[in-house]
Amino acid sequence: RHPKRSSTKHPKLLYNLLIGHQNSQQRTIFQSIANASVTRLSEFDAQCLCNLAYANAIINSAPILDDGSALFEHIARASLPLLDTFKPQTYSNLVWSFAKTHGQMTNTSATATLFKEVAEHIVKLPSLEDFKPQE
Repeated sequence: RHPKRSSTKHPKLLYNLLIGHQNSQQRTIFQSIANASVTRLSEFDAQCLCNLAYANAIINSAPILDDGSALFEHIARASLPLLDTFKPQTYSNLVWSFAKTHGQMTNTSATATLFKEVAEHIVKLPSLEDFKPQE
């Protein structure tokens, strides 16, 4: 029989494991997620791609995959055809994620292309007043 645990501690435990103080378990978990997701990025929508980048950026992680490529390179390439479906906050969070982890990436051409394309999409909005990064 397991001792009764307070349900209020569970979210904190998961938070600490995934986002709290950096530790080797955290890196292993995020590396595993990167390796598992890279082959399925074509199935991700804009929000899922952004969430994957954002989660890694929060812990300052830019996973390098088994083939030597960076997860963020793959996210950039997968994001480009979907930019028309991005919401303002998705643009903001994705760009922030890339900027936060930029120093850890080995190939930044994909990032440069993504930044250029995002900027072009934003300036094409009918009105920049419509661009509210927190919505």
